[in-house]
Amino acid sequence: MIKKRGQITIFIIIAVIIVALGILIYFFFPQIKTSLGLVPKTPQQFIQSCLEDKIRESVETLSLQGGSIAPEHYFSYNGNNIEYLCYTNEYYKTCVVQQPLLKQHIENEIKKDIADEADQCFDSMKQSYEKKGYDVNLVKGEMSVELLPKRIVITFNNKAVFSKESSERYDKFSVVLNNNLYELISIADSIINWETSYGDAETTAYMNYYPYLKVEKKKQTDGTTIYIITNRNTKNKFQFASRSVVWPPGYSID
Repeated sequence: MIKKRGQITIFIIIAVIIVALGILIYFFFPQIKTSLGLVPKTPQQFIQSCLEDKIRESVETLSLQGGSIAPEHYFSYNGNNIEYLCYTNEYYKTCVVQQPLLKQHIENEIKKDIADEADQCFDSMKQSYEKKGYDVNLVKGEMSVELLPKRIVITFNNKAVFSKESSERYDKFSVVLNNNLYELISIADSIINWETSYGDAETTAYMNYYPYLKVEKKKQTDGTTIYIITNRNTKNKFQFASRSVVWPPGYSID
């Protein structure tokens, strides 16, 4: 009797283990296959993987340089050439906005910076599928970049048809990067409005209203102010320069 109970217990344990393994395989096997390279990338996944690092690099570069990949009118600070988004070279005067359409300017900067890499990625995708025996018809179209809340979306209006035993058609491809740049430049625009009106901005007000933000103001000896806006959670950062209501040497409002 004891032996029979022992056998039943063993069978129950084995059954529980089998069920547990089944659940684990159901939930995790797709990820395991992908990580081991057992699941081939779709064309969409190929482009996302190929371009993601380049887009991230472009966004990080322009975020540290006031929204430009190659700043022309800038202040050098901590190893970065930071674009003036508001500037005057006169004393006592408020600054003039240098990039009135900042969001559109940044979108265009990203577009220009990744264009060559994007062409290479699509050519590489075509060659990769042709090596696997596919006939690939690729027609390249326009690219668009959108800064959206919490993400950056790059859309390629490229049409592609992949034919083997059957055909698969794509009318566009998209690459998505999780990033808070949209929110950060919205704060930058607000600060610039204060700079154009009063020659300064109260940064603590932003941090009181948005506790997840860190807004720093670094005054320089020539009257330039470096603003650094950082998302405390994601560590995404945007910084820019402004020069407004500057007093001559030896004078101050104190």
